[in-house]
Amino acid sequence: MKKKSTSQSAPARRSLGEGGFFNLRVLIGLSVFLAGVFLALIGLGTFSGLTASSAQAQQNHKIINVPGLPPGFDCSQIRALGIDRQDNLRAGAIRIACGEAQGGSASNFSELMQQALAATPLAYGGTDFNLITGTDSGSHITQSETFSWRNPNNPNEIVVAYNDSRGVFANPINISGASVSTDGGTTFTRLTKANGQSPFSNTFGDPVALYNSATGTWFAIYLDAACGSQGIGGYKSTTPADPNSWTHFCIHTNSADDRESGFADNSPSSPFNGRMYVSWNDFNNFTCGNTIGCLTVRFSTDNGLTWNQRQVNSGAPSVRNVQITGDPTTGFVYIAGMNEMGGGLTNRANKIYRSTDGGNTWTNTFTGGNFPGPGVTTCPNTYFACMFTDTGGYWRHMGWGEPAALNGVVHYVYASRNTGNGDAGNIFYIRSTDSGVTFSAPLQLNTDSTTRPQWQPNISVSSGGTLFAMWYDARGSANCQKGNTAVPCYQMWGRKSTDNGATWLPDMAFSDVMSPLPGQPDPGIIAEYAGDYDYASALVADHITAWDDGRVAVSGQSQQNTFFDKEPAGAGGIPCGDLVSFQARCKHTINGDR
Repeated sequence: MKKKSTSQSAPARRSLGEGGFFNLRVLIGLSVFLAGVFLALIGLGTFSGLTASSAQAQQNHKIINVPGLPPGFDCSQIRALGIDRQDNLRAGAIRIACGEAQGGSASNFSELMQQALAATPLAYGGTDFNLITGTDSGSHITQSETFSWRNPNNPNEIVVAYNDSRGVFANPINISGASVSTDGGTTFTRLTKANGQSPFSNTFGDPVALYNSATGTWFAIYLDAACGSQGIGGYKSTTPADPNSWTHFCIHTNSADDRESGFADNSPSSPFNGRMYVSWNDFNNFTCGNTIGCLTVRFSTDNGLTWNQRQVNSGAPSVRNVQITGDPTTGFVYIAGMNEMGGGLTNRANKIYRSTDGGNTWTNTFTGGNFPGPGVTTCPNTYFACMFTDTGGYWRHMGWGEPAALNGVVHYVYASRNTGNGDAGNIFYIRSTDSGVTFSAPLQLNTDSTTRPQWQPNISVSSGGTLFAMWYDARGSANCQKGNTAVPCYQMWGRKSTDNGATWLPDMAFSDVMSPLPGQPDPGIIAEYAGDYDYASALVADHITAWDDGRVAVSGQSQQNTFFDKEPAGAGGIPCGDLVSFQARCKHTINGDR
């Protein structure tokens, strides 16, 4: 039986408080003041005849003019007059002028600050929150694969959709869930009806959560048995915290849809403000290759009432739908796809598709070079690669990531393994400044020197141009054991950019604790499954994201729970002089490029 608290306490993160930072402020202020005195003395002609080569010891009877002293002050009198023992600034200026003391100089503030913070562990984010509120028990307790979205008209309202196996054997089946916050992510409530299930009856997971500003409506989108036997649909509500308010709708009626993603354009500056988009792979259509169904998209111009369909790719190779996103400034929409080249531990290639006309037409603007897919083994009896060898292969992952876009700059993160040293996965970032046509060389975001794996990244961009990337990271562990609560395995790590991806601050921990590798005891869910993606998003204030965490135990075993945290979107323009909030606001700028 597990008792899940509504919040988890984070490890103490020491504030600088009245310690090192305050001393540095005094030091810097004193240096500035001394520099002012020095300049004032120069202005009065006091040091007009002084150069570095002529700064002699006082026994040379150097004569100087210092305001407040009789003209022609004799430096040989410093000790006789006790000036060497005085602590006032005027005495110090005399000693500098006479060559007995060294004046202040511009110091490397970043270096000083790093020294002051050396004993202070730095991390992104705040306190982690367990989205699975209430009590869970038994074997139907798997929650994973998150999609986080925020109401732009009321940023306190957040919906995180995820897979939830508590209804895997319900009639009708119900393996989709969501948690809602009405206080900006400080607390959440897991949506539960009186029957103990989520409001999303007859759905199979693969979550998407979108908000439509024009109608004030939330859309929780899943694979939906009521839209064909496996189409795309879900439930919508204008009062999302009420589990009884959600009503059913369909987007696409089919029997073989897979891995949908979504985006809602709520930007008043976009020419396509109000449009909603859903992309997926249609496994009833193999005209685009014989491995993965055709990459398909539907878009709505009437706030989700009707949907128009387009086929995105044509001909081989097969392309996996990874995620869809949009640029709120241009209205362009982008789909990140992946050529998985036969699956397993083979190579991969990233692909970007773009629509500039609100989803009507699509162009493959970019195809990246081949890279080795992450993983250590092929998952049991499947096409997929797995990140761990437990039970023959666990945590399937093919390198999938997430795109983001702002002001014509397109971002994408993904995972690739290092075939030379046995590193099962690293996180890479590519950037386009021409709306997805050309991309930069891959930048590895994780900077650890270990061969421990990093995998399953996501990324979001705020309206102010800050980026935040997050991923699963096992650098702090020596090994991982599925379900073993005594063996720490991974922690969520992140990296931030304050200039729309041009430069990056250091990578640091994001979640509060190291998590064991969670088990998957549910007989109705495939054994190697721990979620295929986490979709992050951002507005002006915060980057919000969630993940699959194993810190909560049931019956002595680590199990999958979805946890949430957020990272402030503020960049270098936020003042760092507020002593109380220094660490929260400015801790990330000291090691970076600003």
